[in-house]
Amino acid sequence: MTRTNRKWVFVSRPKGMPARDNFELREEPVQEIGEKEFLVRNLYLSCDPAQRTWMSRDTYVPMIQIGEVMRSGATGQVVVSRNPRFSEGDIVSGMFGWQDYAVSDGGGLRSVTRLPSGVPIPTCMSLLGGTGLTAYFGMLEVGDPKPGENVLVSGAAGATGSIAAQIAKLSGARVAGIAGGPDKCAWLIKELGLDGAIDYRSEPVRKRINELFPQGCNVYFDNVGGEILDAALARLAVGARVVLCGAISSYNDAELGPGLRNYTNLIVKRARMQGFLVSDYASRFPKALGDLARWAGEGKIKHRVDIVDGLENAPEAFIRLFTGENIGKQLVRIAEPS
Repeated sequence: MTRTNRKWVFVSRPKGMPARDNFELREEPVQEIGEKEFLVRNLYLSCDPAQRTWMSRDTYVPMIQIGEVMRSGATGQVVVSRNPRFSEGDIVSGMFGWQDYAVSDGGGLRSVTRLPSGVPIPTCMSLLGGTGLTAYFGMLEVGDPKPGENVLVSGAAGATGSIAAQIAKLSGARVAGIAGGPDKCAWLIKELGLDGAIDYRSEPVRKRINELFPQGCNVYFDNVGGEILDAALARLAVGARVVLCGAISSYNDAELGPGLRNYTNLIVKRARMQGFLVSDYASRFPKALGDLARWAGEGKIKHRVDIVDGLENAPEAFIRLFTGENIGKQLVRIAEPS
């Protein structure tokens, strides 16, 4: 039986917000696998803000080249294998891209991993995947919240921010989140148990930070950058830690925006601002995943996934990250395991 592979090819670099016409949906026969290779049928695609930076420049990975399949993490099922490490039927995750089928030898840009049995795929791609691990190490290792401290999280209704905020609560901190819109803010307080929420679309952020934390923020976990980061820098406590996880507010900017006005407060408050990559902590992933799974099982951490169905809708699902339509982890579902 000849299989057909639908794939989204990256055809033009976006100027500002990514659009559907930056990609082209093509079909071709699935390529034959070679020695020590295996064929994966994609089931779920991951939508992450970092993909936008890969479209425009080299970062910690090379930028996507015109004509390549749009790069993304994905989870799929092995359907044919000539690799002794992977068997037909295995559920695996890797950088398989926006397509129905991918051929792999288990290595490449990011190695392929086998998912644990009995755990829903969306959970493995959110709480128990890169999202949860990023929140875990960013908050606990870089932020290092202490009981009674004040923690502020931007992008708090997003995939990483929502987990990071709850981890801070588990550490005994007082936590507030910044999100866009009353529904997201209500979710942060009523469902996730945060102590406060700031709607950046309708409230003065700097004033609200001052109201919630008159003594300043001990930890600020930043997913947004730009003006939100600047507002947080103005309200730091002495010895504060600023965790740089992402800067989604600037990913679509054609030119660099104005510099931070309040960065000198890092000096006055003897504060630290640090970026990180979750891959730096790879040797400690097993313990982190164990903690996250235990907290979820005990009802101490909740997570939410936002699923768009159909490979044909991958561009629109990705764009939702930048319009603020999604809550929690954004996924595209192509199929379920056979």
